[in-house]
Amino acid sequence: MSLHTRGVEQDVRELSTLLGEVLSDQASPAALDTVERVRTGAIAYRRDEVDSRASLREELVDLDAANREVVARAFTTYFELTNLAEERERVRRIREERDAGTLAESLSAAVERLAADDADPEVVQQVLADVLVEPTFTAHPTEARRKTVKGKLRSVATLIETLDERRLTNREVDRLERGLEAEVTSLWQTPQIRDRRPAVTDEARNVQWYLENVLFDVVGEVYDELEAALAEHYPGVDATKLFEFRSWAGSDRDGNPYVTPEVTTETLERQRRVVLEKYRTKLGDLSGVLSQDAREFEAPEAFRERLAADKERLPGVAEAVEERYPGELYRQKLALMRERVDRVGDVRQGGYDDADELLADLETIVESLRADGADAIVDASVAPLVRQVDTFGFNLASLDLRDHRENHTETVAAVFEREGVDYPGMDEDERVEVLTDAIQQSQPVIDLAGGSDAPSDVGDGDGGFDDTPARVLRRFAALADWQREFGVDAIDTYCISMTEEPSHVLEVLFLADQAGVVDLPGYCGIDVVPLLETESALSGARRIMGTLFENEAYAAALDARDGVQEIMLGYSDSNKENGFLAANWSLHRNQKRLAAITDDFDVDLRLFHGRGGSISRGGGSMNEALLALPTETVTGQVKFTEQGEAIAEKYANPRIAERNLEQMLNAQIRARYRAITADEADATPEAWDEAMTTAADAARDEYRDLLETDGFVAYFEEATPIRVIEDLNLGSRPASRSGDRSVEDLRAIPWVFSWTQARCILPGWYGLGTGLQAYLDDGGDLETLQELYAEWPFFRTTLDNAALALARTDLEIAAEYADLADAEHRETFFGRIEDEYDRCVDLVLSITGRDALPPQPWVRENLDRRNPYVDPLNLLQVRLLGQDHLTDAEDRALRLTVKGIAAGMKSTG
Repeated sequence: MSLHTRGVEQDVRELSTLLGEVLSDQASPAALDTVERVRTGAIAYRRDEVDSRASLREELVDLDAANREVVARAFTTYFELTNLAEERERVRRIREERDAGTLAESLSAAVERLAADDADPEVVQQVLADVLVEPTFTAHPTEARRKTVKGKLRSVATLIETLDERRLTNREVDRLERGLEAEVTSLWQTPQIRDRRPAVTDEARNVQWYLENVLFDVVGEVYDELEAALAEHYPGVDATKLFEFRSWAGSDRDGNPYVTPEVTTETLERQRRVVLEKYRTKLGDLSGVLSQDAREFEAPEAFRERLAADKERLPGVAEAVEERYPGELYRQKLALMRERVDRVGDVRQGGYDDADELLADLETIVESLRADGADAIVDASVAPLVRQVDTFGFNLASLDLRDHRENHTETVAAVFEREGVDYPGMDEDERVEVLTDAIQQSQPVIDLAGGSDAPSDVGDGDGGFDDTPARVLRRFAALADWQREFGVDAIDTYCISMTEEPSHVLEVLFLADQAGVVDLPGYCGIDVVPLLETESALSGARRIMGTLFENEAYAAALDARDGVQEIMLGYSDSNKENGFLAANWSLHRNQKRLAAITDDFDVDLRLFHGRGGSISRGGGSMNEALLALPTETVTGQVKFTEQGEAIAEKYANPRIAERNLEQMLNAQIRARYRAITADEADATPEAWDEAMTTAADAARDEYRDLLETDGFVAYFEEATPIRVIEDLNLGSRPASRSGDRSVEDLRAIPWVFSWTQARCILPGWYGLGTGLQAYLDDGGDLETLQELYAEWPFFRTTLDNAALALARTDLEIAAEYADLADAEHRETFFGRIEDEYDRCVDLVLSITGRDALPPQPWVRENLDRRNPYVDPLNLLQVRLLGQDHLTDAEDRALRLTVKGIAAGMKSTG
């Protein structure tokens, strides 16, 4: 029997027809006719049925302001609905392949691979003990859709799912189709444009939604599959904790003045409240299952002891539950557990101190049930809750703090200035020395912890300072409060943007020490994480990290954190600084260096990959990226950012969320096994490294020369919609760091977003062709590059990602944007960009041996289906960008084109 009753073609066709009917009803039949003429004109050109887009341009030019807005809204809504249809098709394929046992990159496949390799059970257990996958959700402003719009789209998706997966009567189908019409009508009537920037709390709630409504339940299903595979091939091996979710939403202060301690407190409180309510509900459900009569089984002593302890702890509640559940010991225990959950963070005594206590209670119930032969009940009802508590704790997701290193330096300078110490006048060695002494001395320089010997001018945690020092000191004082209130695990990481020197790391350790979060030797409540994102920082990693590892204070802090050093790598800014190929090679090479450095100092490395959603910002297939990491860097623990529209695409649908987690875990298990069993570090042939170095150096020179050529910034502003994007209210964080009109000052997200809108995804490939050609011109040969592609996962992944960016680039459309630029700027830059594009395409096809760019056929099908519908939005956007004055309706239309192109390209920044 088929699992599904529909297909993607039917979904797209019926949703498009429904949209047309809604458009006719809500706007007018004439408006629908206009949209149809635009649509058919765009399709005709893409199918080579007409020689030019002249008639399509003429149609768009003749539109009045109101109809321009209608056209923009129609095509934007079309893509939103089409994206749902494609999401449904992906779910179909996952379900059908899983049912047939042919699903690649599954956890069953990972375990079967280990078994086929005759992996010892002890080694498999070690692999699972080492692996910890930590997706970290950020609030970076790359989500172009309003939350209200996303909610309506989820309702549409649910209706399509019901039509697709259930056997329905004609009456039921009619009712669902009426509901679908109502939702699409409501979607059409809902404003697509935000009137205000989302607040930081809005972004935090957005991240929380995915954790609460999707991932909380999906995680257990991932463990179920793994445990089933282990039971078949490795019955004695246990699946330990494999996932931990983290978030920057509500705690990332870098460049966002709206992330205050109050916002972070609200975020922590809300997340705890949400997850505790989930546990309370689950315990209530469990009470409905565990109705065993105590006269029919003998509860183990450990269970009886914990039940007695709870009754002694909560005597009033115990009396009530004994009366309500006489003889039903499990229900008595669960009622007391619910009461203890209710009292977490409460003024009343008796609440759980931490999630480990709740976990211990659940484990005791598991042991008792198994002793009574109730394994089926454990597996179906108790084990999932055990996994949820183990994964989400009492915090739902742990928060990372982050700020720019300049703010810490300014704060430390202000604190030392009060003591008569000229910190700004010191060189790096002197700064390291004075910070080390301050951390190690027992007397605080400024007592943010509020001890008895605190300086009299400490006020509200800000030390009596103003501006940046006051804000930073308040944050560190609040950090101590947060850890006392919510537990150390709730917020135990501090990331330092643009780290360039060892002192930048020691400054954070010093400030944490002054707040009482660090008390050396012996206790350190945070991981201090340098973010290495510039070429100078990456190339100087041995100097930076080696100095820290040899530093007495920092070494003590590491010992207190179990010898684990987390280091974050910045993909976005590295790409913006160096270009696609040079950034990828630098990151790969420096990961190996970092592994060597930490190995030399006997420190465990945890890499934190600061990846974005787009190819140029480290995006692409996560499981392929994990498998392409240098073997010596695969310590088991891996952390990476998930941001913007990538979160919605990967985690909004439960089946797709499960699939993403499964693929990531599959890759990490395989990579860790390879790292454990490898005879030596991942040593690539010297010729490969030399080839990459030659190509990357030439690629970087070409990229930097483009950016540094006079007039480039002006061309970028003229030939992309950057100014519109900066005003779109995408996120709470400003688009640039200081407001300077320079590429360096612009954040990576709007940089990539702008090029993507103009269909010239330059950050994802520029310089690649020049670099590869430089290698060939230097005596290299095509056969070697083909060998690299066939045998080196890093090179293959890099080239395939570039191929995707090239395939999504359309220089014919990009030329329309280039025509908006000053004639001299256009002549200087667009031809150069075209030449590099052609070079890239020729070499990528020659190396891969393909006759088309995308590595997967379904990507080509996807692009063919989308391109004719994106084109009108691009042409309309170009027309509106070229006008000196826009009416309110035209301004709305322009903003709608940005959202529509983002939906059509399935990418922003």
